[in-house]
Amino acid sequence: AAGAMVDNKRERPDNAASLRLYYHPEIPGRGEFVRLVLEEAGLDYVDVGRVEGGDVVRARCAAFKSEEAGAPALRPFAPPFLELEDGTLISQTASCVMYVGEISGLVPSDPAKRAVVNALVLTVADISAEVHDTHHPLKVSLYYEDQKDAAKLRAAEFVGLRLPKQLKYLDETLRAGGGDFMCGASLTVADVVVMHLLNGLEHAFPRGYKKATAATHALVALAKRIRERPRIKAYLESDRCKPFNENGLFRKYPELDIAEDP
Repeated sequence: AAGAMVDNKRERPDNAASLRLYYHPEIPGRGEFVRLVLEEAGLDYVDVGRVEGGDVVRARCAAFKSEEAGAPALRPFAPPFLELEDGTLISQTASCVMYVGEISGLVPSDPAKRAVVNALVLTVADISAEVHDTHHPLKVSLYYEDQKDAAKLRAAEFVGLRLPKQLKYLDETLRAGGGDFMCGASLTVADVVVMHLLNGLEHAFPRGYKKATAATHALVALAKRIRERPRIKAYLESDRCKPFNENGLFRKYPELDIAEDP
């Protein structure tokens, strides 16, 4: 049945309580997708940047770039990444999210159904990349102020064309599943990352978001339900949750919030 997609009961491994998340402490950024899944899963973890300091994260990343320092062959390109108790490193936001889901029962055990969840997580990652390109359309190495004209063009296309199509797709996927969640009757990591995506979009493009979600009532309702889940709600209201800012992924530049079609 469509509404019974996920069988998410499984035993947690011993190293679930020894996860270390490496990400920039000053911003939510892409690391927030991983943090929120960890919070919903109820796993013990160390947010290294926020507990031990950003210098620890930067030093670890610098060590990966030095062969003389004995950097492992399979190492992250950039944060976020997870470190397991045995030293295994898992990088890329989507991979981190899926790993946490697998050890906590927030993804299906069936490979095909797990791939469906992964596809949604990757779709959110794709949309997030487009969001980033609205304020950095030319070069990551340039400041936003150095590429504002190009940013306005990119944002006009994203807010006017891409965003409505993307949210319509997510809304249709949710309703087609036949349940209360993105993949049917059970919560998965896909629901958590979709919720954070909508939070970020509403912050960065409030006018465009309002227009794009005018007909996606099921999707908006889902995000609201996920925000109210006890562990998510507690985290969002805590001092550990940092607000969106203009150094992160979802940046609020009013001149980029173009609700009309370009």
